[in-house]
Amino acid sequence: MSQRIQSIRGMNDILPADNAAWATLERVAARVFAGYGYEQIRLPIMERTGLFKRAVGEVTDIVEKEMYTFEDRGGESLSLRPEGTAGAVRAGIEHGLLHNATQRLWYTGPMFRYERPQKGRYRQFHQFGVEAFGQTGPDVDIEQIAMAARLFAALGVTGMRLEINTLGTPDERADYRDALHAYFSARPDTLDEDSKRRLDRNPLRILDTKNPAMAELVEKAPTLREHLGDESTAHFDGLCEGLDALGIDYTINPRLVRGLDYYTRTVFEWITSDLGAQDAVCSGGRFDGLVEQLGGSGTPAMGFALGVERLIALMLDQNVPLDDLKPQVYLIHTGDAASARVPALAEALRDALPELRLRVHAGGGSMKSQFKRADKSGAQFALVFGDDEAAADEIQIKPLADRRPQEQVAIDQAAERLAALLAGE
Repeated sequence: MSQRIQSIRGMNDILPADNAAWATLERVAARVFAGYGYEQIRLPIMERTGLFKRAVGEVTDIVEKEMYTFEDRGGESLSLRPEGTAGAVRAGIEHGLLHNATQRLWYTGPMFRYERPQKGRYRQFHQFGVEAFGQTGPDVDIEQIAMAARLFAALGVTGMRLEINTLGTPDERADYRDALHAYFSARPDTLDEDSKRRLDRNPLRILDTKNPAMAELVEKAPTLREHLGDESTAHFDGLCEGLDALGIDYTINPRLVRGLDYYTRTVFEWITSDLGAQDAVCSGGRFDGLVEQLGGSGTPAMGFALGVERLIALMLDQNVPLDDLKPQVYLIHTGDAASARVPALAEALRDALPELRLRVHAGGGSMKSQFKRADKSGAQFALVFGDDEAAADEIQIKPLADRRPQEQVAIDQAAERLAALLAGE
């Protein structure tokens, strides 16, 4: 007997029983994004490795430890995408979407990082990404934070908290890096190995440490606000004023730096205390220099990524109402004459009721076994069609979810009667 092949650790199947939450989120998100004028773009899951090194930053855990990278048969280094923004910028430059234009884009799909799987953190995970290009002021920052809040409200998810910060411009951040380098260099015995490695290359990443032993050291470190110029200060003040005007509560977290090198000025996270250590559900910020860094013209930009698995975990924990994807009607049939007419009968019902979820029994079997399958399917009604019904051009409608009486109706009236029953009439 051959050995069974199992899925890769940290890469999960999404089974039909689990799909209602995914379908609900995808439907609501697409509607909310469209309501703000964002258009969908579909991006490849694989890019040249150099794209992520240039965009994400070589001194990041993603590039150093987590990317799935390999050489193809032509000897070119390729990587499965660990995040979506770099690919969206690459596509915008390549197809001229960003030339003297503003764009509002969104995408969804799998991302890949090699890390220890745990609840809310997988090697293949899924995100919604939102990117806006060409707007300089804090208004688009406010819009995207409000859009995320509206998505949570539309889903019925509660308990989300917003944290915001500013990272300033690259020049301001360079001054801040010098201040951090001096601060941490004076305390070498308190740094862990990751922080020592980051000290000379990117000391801001030390602020992103998850090591509890370094919490006090990080808490006492200099803050970026002390190094901001007038424009960056005004941008952040405008963000805060806009959120205040919308009634969106937030906390300013001066240690919020985000794990990617391309962020400038605004950064934010929507977090929850309901998912354990993986508390960030939606994270983003401005990346005003990334388009130019990847070969395009200077283009201001703002975006966020939303973790699908984490948001779905919240939806399930909070018993958010989900789309019903189960069959509404199960068509049972027996007898040669009746079974020969079933395919045409089923298609006629689907023509008359385009939204009808109708499952037709296949594979033969007794009436008893077919009814068992109808019950198991979760359908509200069974249609029963045998040779006697076929001879009379009639069909039986039997409720499965309650004790209402079975009805016998003419075939040409079946669609109308089903529609009324499904509507609760």
